[in-house]
Amino acid sequence: MPASPNSLFGMGNPLLDIIATVDKDYLDKYGLKPNDQILAEDKHKALFEEIVKKFKVEYHAGGATQNSIKVAQWMIQEPHKVCTFFGCIGKDKFGEILKDKAEEAHIDAHYYEQSEEPTGTCAACITGDNRSLVANLAAANCYKKDKHLDLEENWKLVEKAKVYYIAGFFLTVSLESILKVAKHASDNNKLFSLNLSAPFICQFFKDALMEVMPYVDVLYGNETEAATFAKEQGFEDTENIEEIAKKAQALPKVNKKRQRVVVFTQGKDGTILSNGDKVETFPVLEINPKDLVDTNGAGDAFVGGFLSELVQGKELDQCVKAGHYAANVIIRRAGCTFPEKPDFH
Repeated sequence: MPASPNSLFGMGNPLLDIIATVDKDYLDKYGLKPNDQILAEDKHKALFEEIVKKFKVEYHAGGATQNSIKVAQWMIQEPHKVCTFFGCIGKDKFGEILKDKAEEAHIDAHYYEQSEEPTGTCAACITGDNRSLVANLAAANCYKKDKHLDLEENWKLVEKAKVYYIAGFFLTVSLESILKVAKHASDNNKLFSLNLSAPFICQFFKDALMEVMPYVDVLYGNETEAATFAKEQGFEDTENIEEIAKKAQALPKVNKKRQRVVVFTQGKDGTILSNGDKVETFPVLEINPKDLVDTNGAGDAFVGGFLSELVQGKELDQCVKAGHYAANVIIRRAGCTFPEKPDFH
């Protein structure tokens, strides 16, 4: 079935990515690991100004959920505005850029705009094929259920959707908004999906994460997040990713009409899919290391590709293939950007 307008709904932190290739000294100066994602603390505030002065930077519209939603729309192409996105921005230049970029990507973005905080930014510090992400949420952190999600014209867009996707990062912002959407999906036998997003979400926001988990139909994550999740949940086996996927799949679930599906990516290693009583591994597409430009958006792109097929009612193995295709395209380019049209069959 072809996708209809507003059938895929995403809600998250809209951020402007500031991407630069840096050196190890720069990472050390701010206490950053080469491959990580964290929220900015006071000690990182200067990083955002310094990176722009010291290195050649590129600006791209970002934020994990928004990236995935854009990739899904790109994969689908027509009709436009299959994908809806909610999030909070500031009334400023960066906010205007995000609005323009959303329009260019043909997504139906409805931002809650406020003037107390500036639009959020994320510094992507690239060294080799690693990336260290430091997010300064700012406005993104100001999303309010009662000021935006609950408004009749906005909630109508939620009701229109068939598939929902929220990155775990949004758990730090508005748990009540996530729960309202998740319960709506569950009550109406629609598909709600969530990403573990980062080790720190599995560690420091695990209560919020586990409050949403009973509503999750599709759970995404990568190998590092899966291991941290297993450890925090007290799973006996925290090494074997297939066992972790099976355990995550078996966690309590409200809507019994759908069994949970768990999808764990592992960079260049195969993607694990736990569905029903079987766990499968799907090899990723080969890429010459010389063609690898930026792995930053790979995870988001994978989810976007996956969702683009899911919302059209395709089989799960086809969803994984689409995810692999999208990720393979994105890692050849800087930022979560893509050519005009996909070439996926």
